[in-house]
Amino acid sequence: MIELVLADRCIACDKCVRVCPSDVFDAVPAAPPVIARQSDCQTCFLCELYCPVDALFVDPDCRTPVDVDETAVRASDWPAQYRRDSGWGRARRTHANESWRMSDIFAAARALGQETP
Repeated sequence: MIELVLADRCIACDKCVRVCPSDVFDAVPAAPPVIARQSDCQTCFLCELYCPVDALFVDPDCRTPVDVDETAVRASDWPAQYRRDSGWGRARRTHANESWRMSDIFAAARALGQETP
């Protein structure tokens, strides 16, 4: 679930706002976006992938928000880890982008979402 927008790293490009399928963020003119609907986060990591300056931290727990130590996050490479390991941005040269491997999982999720209760 989205936990942090690191305001001092953010360049207010609003890419995270535009790519979020759950409309979790609210854009703020000339400022970092605000996490407005955290409970709607699907933990898809798209915001982290598209953030060109690694200003976001998404925790893998997709069910509940976690108490995140911002100092520990800043001291680690967590904000850049998923983007790097997915082969996005500068990591294109050193890490293969293998997100295509998720296609079966996405198809299964789509099918589940189309089932009527």
